[in-house]
Amino acid sequence: MTLFYQTQSWSSQPQISEETINLWKHVSEKKHWRIVQLPNGFYQTEYLDPNKEDSWIDVTRRETLEGAEQAIDASIAHYEKSLATYADHKSLKPLNKIIQYN
Repeated sequence: MTLFYQTQSWSSQPQISEETINLWKHVSEKKHWRIVQLPNGFYQTEYLDPNKEDSWIDVTRRETLEGAEQAIDASIAHYEKSLATYADHKSLKPLNKIIQYN
């Protein structure tokens, strides 16, 4: 009996698009965020759509204004961390070492 199997792999991580990086930069600035009070009394956090003028994208809903402000601050911190991680990975040089076994 002959068995055949095949595996596949890739040598690098999928690359983050320039569009994604620009979005992260955009939403990591507090001036692009706002809080709107909804008719039910909740507060909704939104960020300005970087591709459409005067268009806002809703992100979270909170019961209090303080909770909405904390959600924005946490989102900004998340995107700043993502940008820092991307910058760290981008600065690393790839390892081009081939190991030969005799």
